[in-house]
Amino acid sequence: MPNGNHIRVQTLVEALPYIQKFTGKVVVIKYGGNAMISSELFEAVIEDIIMLQLVGIHAVLVHGGGPEINEMLDRLGIESRFVNGLRYTDIETMSIVQGILCGKVNKDLVSTIARKGGSAIGLCGLDGKLFQAKKMDKGDGEDYGYVGDIVNVNPGVVLQAIADGHIPVVATVAYGIDEDTSYNVNADTAAAQLAVALNAEKLILLTNTRGVLREKDSDETLIQVIKTEEIEPLKAEGIVVDGMIPKVECCVSAVAGGVKRAHILDGRIPHSILIEMLTDEGAGTMIH
Repeated sequence: MPNGNHIRVQTLVEALPYIQKFTGKVVVIKYGGNAMISSELFEAVIEDIIMLQLVGIHAVLVHGGGPEINEMLDRLGIESRFVNGLRYTDIETMSIVQGILCGKVNKDLVSTIARKGGSAIGLCGLDGKLFQAKKMDKGDGEDYGYVGDIVNVNPGVVLQAIADGHIPVVATVAYGIDEDTSYNVNADTAAAQLAVALNAEKLILLTNTRGVLREKDSDETLIQVIKTEEIEPLKAEGIVVDGMIPKVECCVSAVAGGVKRAHILDGRIPHSILIEMLTDEGAGTMIH
């Protein structure tokens, strides 16, 4: 009967080929939502990222901060307004978004990584013109304010941070190239485009579902592997719907741009990153 030590050793043995495969490779992880609110999940994500660094895998953490932005807007008595699912961002809101994302959230992540024994450096899309954007125009006649579309990624500051032995922690505020302003940009899209620019091995999107499900609300119907050519049929069948559509499309664009694998993981599962990266089991949907 295997005891606890044997089980732990077996876990390490199982992880070994994955460590060998991914050592020296870049993995871009988009982090937000429930995993940022729960202290238990927050700790697990940070521990996973430090573990990847310790075994020689270059994790790049891209984060949003919607709950913290909402909290600050509420505190200041500013109503959160959404247009077609996107946060309308006037100049006052943009100032708050930039302060919360590039300041509080980013530096809290960096300091937590440091306290747990890792080495991180905080960045945002303004640093080295990492994310360059223009004002969003979806052709629908709507004004989204200072919401931008990323038109170019200059990954030099991220590559330098990796070369210096740090975990880059990237806030999704972009440098405006059409106006003298910063832009609020979608964190999933930013992570996907950064993964392409870094020639990453993997893109991982942490979300609040198990992944792509054949039957809504039924975790047992998780589709573990999807080829990019299967996406449109899954949309037509009504399987990829609603908020899963933009996440899947981000994964498809990353794979089309040269990222080897893209994953949609359940950020509510502690250590889902390590389960996906270093075990035979996996933890969500992989798109390749």
